[in-house]
Amino acid sequence: MKAASAEAAALGSPERIRSLHSVVRAFPRRRFLVLQGVPGPFMRVLGRALSDRGHGILRVNFNGGDKLDWRGLPCADFRGGPADWPAFLQRLMLDADPTDMILHGDCRPMHRVAIELANRRGIAVHVFEEGYLRPDWITLEVGGVNGYSRLPRGADAYHAAAGMLPPGPVRPHAAPSVRTRARDCVAYAAACVALRPLFPRYATHRGWSLPHEAAGWLKRCLRAPFARRRGKAAIRTAAAAVGGYYILPIQMDNDSQILCHSEIGGMMHAIRLVVASFARHAPPDTVLVVKEHPLDNGVINWRAVTSTAARDAGVPGRVVLAEQCDLQPLLDGTLGMVTVNSTSATFALAGGVPVVALGRSVYDLPGLTHQGPLETFWTAPTPPDAALFDAFRRVLTHACLLEGDFFTADGIARGVAGAVGRIEAAHDAKARIDTLAARNAARA
Repeated sequence: MKAASAEAAALGSPERIRSLHSVVRAFPRRRFLVLQGVPGPFMRVLGRALSDRGHGILRVNFNGGDKLDWRGLPCADFRGGPADWPAFLQRLMLDADPTDMILHGDCRPMHRVAIELANRRGIAVHVFEEGYLRPDWITLEVGGVNGYSRLPRGADAYHAAAGMLPPGPVRPHAAPSVRTRARDCVAYAAACVALRPLFPRYATHRGWSLPHEAAGWLKRCLRAPFARRRGKAAIRTAAAAVGGYYILPIQMDNDSQILCHSEIGGMMHAIRLVVASFARHAPPDTVLVVKEHPLDNGVINWRAVTSTAARDAGVPGRVVLAEQCDLQPLLDGTLGMVTVNSTSATFALAGGVPVVALGRSVYDLPGLTHQGPLETFWTAPTPPDAALFDAFRRVLTHACLLEGDFFTADGIARGVAGAVGRIEAAHDAKARIDTLAARNAARA
């Protein structure tokens, strides 16, 4: 990527910069600035695919793990702290003159700064995330994901666009594989430790230090046999409840969905809030199952959090924690799911299970989720409209999902193959959906 600092400095206003970059993106070769991705080779494979098509590629490494995962491709090492990042990035953008930016997770603090600067300069931002639908899906949107997504917020838009799409593939629920993720995460963490002298001021966005998180995973592994037995006992308790049971899935406490796309203030607070509401408003013969996240790192003792919340609310015998168990057996018999904004809600909606979302999420639409307050959900939950969910799923897969995953060789190959064309097109979800709706209207 060649320097263009004199040209960029002469432009002056953000409006002129935006105008320039809209012209640049009309040409086949572009210049991509890549920030952090998931641990593993996904971003490297994507970078090589884009480079092979003649595009310029430059990655910013924030730590040793990034350096390991990006080996063999052009990069720039950022060795400062958060306060140094805006100035570093501005200089880099002036020199590299990127037309596009690629990153995973638009809520990481360093990424938020980068996205704001990219927006001012008219740079298209391509954001990867875990799939809105799972398994075997990757999310890729222009501009932002989750609460920042440009997906429409009304049911009519999904019905209008879905008429141009074939039925989407319906895949069975599959529990995430801890082993495949652990392989890349361990290598990434080891490289972070080994190359720490090169990045002395790096601070992770995850909220816990590597030693703290490693200790949590060790505790989780050691207690796994006991946790699985307790999980089976919790499911039996729920199934035996005379009035039925509800599900509350735990999300990672430092998940950006919790921190940036809700006002809950953390998963521990969410558990206390939901348990208290359940105690006051749910029928007295029902049970609440708090479902542990399948990739929980063991740092927080959720059993203690759940039991304390139940005791404080006066319902210690009616709230159970389901540890290390699959979601589907619970969904098969539940009365409904209460969530902040977990993607596990899409499994519930697919099965016709009522869902109430306490935060912001792409699936929280009138007709799909319960739109009333939590207090009314316990006795009169609104079931999802099956036709709307079918339209929602079709449009979602077309507008912002890719087949594949971030951790297996086959999943990475499929994900990158789909991502290259989507990135080159640079159309956000709204534009893709508006195009479908226009075609549907013309056909009618």
